[in-house]
Amino acid sequence: MAQAHWHCYPWLVLLCACAWSYPQAGSLGREDVRNCSSNPPFLPVSAVNTTMRLAALRQQIQAWNLSAYIIPDTDAHMSEYIGKQDERRAWISGFSGTAGVAVVTMRKAALWTDSRYWTQAERQMDCNWELHREGNIPSWVLAEVPAEGRVGFDPFLLSVDSWEDFDLEFQGSKRHLVSITTNLVDLAWGSERPPLPSQPIYALPEEFTGSTWQEKVSTVRSYMKNHTMAPTALLLSALDETAWLFNLRSSDIPYNPFFYSYTLLTDSSIRLFVNKSRFSLETLQYLNTNCISSMCVQLEDYSQVRDSVKAYASGNVTILISTSYTNYGLYEVIPKEKVRIQMYSPVMGVKAVKNSKEQALLKASHVRDAVVVIQYLVWLEKNVPKGTVDEFSGAEYIDDLRRKENFSSGPSFETISASGLNAALAHYSPTKELHRKLSSDEMYLVDSGGQYWDGTTDITRTVHWGTPTAFQKEAYTRVLMGNIDLSRIIFPAATSGRVLDTVARKALWEVGLNYGHGTGHGIGNFLCVHEWPVGFQLSNIAMNKGMFTSIEPGYYQDGEFGIRLEDVALVVEAKTKYPGTYLTFEVVSFVPYDRNLIDVSLLSPEQLQYLNRYYQTIREKVGPELQRRQLLEELAWLEEHTKPLSAMAPHTPSLASLWVASTLAILSWIN
Repeated sequence: MAQAHWHCYPWLVLLCACAWSYPQAGSLGREDVRNCSSNPPFLPVSAVNTTMRLAALRQQIQAWNLSAYIIPDTDAHMSEYIGKQDERRAWISGFSGTAGVAVVTMRKAALWTDSRYWTQAERQMDCNWELHREGNIPSWVLAEVPAEGRVGFDPFLLSVDSWEDFDLEFQGSKRHLVSITTNLVDLAWGSERPPLPSQPIYALPEEFTGSTWQEKVSTVRSYMKNHTMAPTALLLSALDETAWLFNLRSSDIPYNPFFYSYTLLTDSSIRLFVNKSRFSLETLQYLNTNCISSMCVQLEDYSQVRDSVKAYASGNVTILISTSYTNYGLYEVIPKEKVRIQMYSPVMGVKAVKNSKEQALLKASHVRDAVVVIQYLVWLEKNVPKGTVDEFSGAEYIDDLRRKENFSSGPSFETISASGLNAALAHYSPTKELHRKLSSDEMYLVDSGGQYWDGTTDITRTVHWGTPTAFQKEAYTRVLMGNIDLSRIIFPAATSGRVLDTVARKALWEVGLNYGHGTGHGIGNFLCVHEWPVGFQLSNIAMNKGMFTSIEPGYYQDGEFGIRLEDVALVVEAKTKYPGTYLTFEVVSFVPYDRNLIDVSLLSPEQLQYLNRYYQTIREKVGPELQRRQLLEELAWLEEHTKPLSAMAPHTPSLASLWVASTLAILSWIN
């Protein structure tokens, strides 16, 4: 799934105005977006009335003697996806996009988001709100707040990095940042705010883990011992860190198998901050909670983490934290001389490199997931011409297919099912109320993934069932060329992903095209679908053997169509003519691209050779699984869509003709 170029504190910097190809507000028609300059103002049916919500919040702002209040879009763990009870920015503004920050004063309400979500914001916000497409948020706040004014924020919702940058902007301004541990939006939200999760926290079966939790703790302790800063404790704040460390999972966050928690690890103790009532007796025993040695987990209440960290910090200690994921609410209780900082914790680095068992697990999940996507594409080919499929029903269908798979825990993110012009919105997702029919005359983009006990998947395919234009074929082929070029590149070990990013864009740049999102992101073993710090952006760590990343170039034409081709790849050792430590990628997504959209004449001989080898791999990996399940129609489809391509590649036949070939295909697999 495509990511923006920033991660932890987008609201502190000048938001990217590089909407090379995203639709602007109004491009989809007056009926779809608000028009606050008309008389009377026009609001679409999708707009949310926030008048009463803002009034309730302003009562709190006034009661706390504030001039403004900052409302980020995250939780206390800087999570990309957040639970319903943490959707404060969405509740106060009506805008439900996953990226954006709101600021409310006594007179104004303003929202900042990036170019992926501009149209969505204009659809969902009423005229109480200003939408800022660019600009520095602190600068706006300083202009709106009078001298000696107080700007409130919840310290648990700002990372250390975010707070420090904001604080720097405020220095010398005679305005004051005020940390308030009581969240004012929660007070305004009142009893309507969803309750905290209470479902069980469980241990993954051993066959789905790469190492025991004891082995992982020992590895991290060894890292701490040998660290140049020599910390006495490591504070883990990101939810996937604790889930990974203890091989524990739950479902507090939509699409993510996490639970609200912190971990404070020393060389002699393990303190896990969590709601203890959610553990079974079996899981308590698994964690060795009934003893006090260095390999016993001491459970403490989640709400006590601030007080406990403060108490620990009063001793002769030093605490290593991640500035990207540790919230200011914890950072501010640690004396500055006792804190040691890194952008990412050592757990993030260790977790990013999968061992051989974890690699095998992730690969197995991608084979089963390929079956799901192939089943979906076959179903679409049969039903789209009938006019019976829309974006929402399509998303529901593929989500349901994944839920039926072995070891499934549902989708890994909200399925992006986008037809025609909607696909030009990189993160568009349909709703039951707002969606378009799928048509044989338009391109269709589906970006989806699954959470399985053995791995997390993420794959995007773009198709056209009719006659694409010459420009659509060229754009698609150049996106494919970028995907191939990056997938087959050989590079020195420890090369930064940002150095490789241009490889995926070269074929597009050559003709003046581009895309406005990141080229890829890390992916976890039944963890995050966007697993930091792996990827191709400035803040990502260097590529190393054993990491998994997505590779997903795209192109988006305003108001017409969108293209993205996304695969997941494993970083492996490359075979080179001369000795050296070089790496390359091994693609583990196994779904063919749309032959109808490939202009083979644009491909170089090397690209064509790579593509045909990839198709051979798909047949070898997925064919036997389709045969084992007796999915004859899907097997025939796979055989046809992975035939070797040449400069005179034939047009793909219809599904009707594939019925005839299905029996022959089965026989060929048997023989």
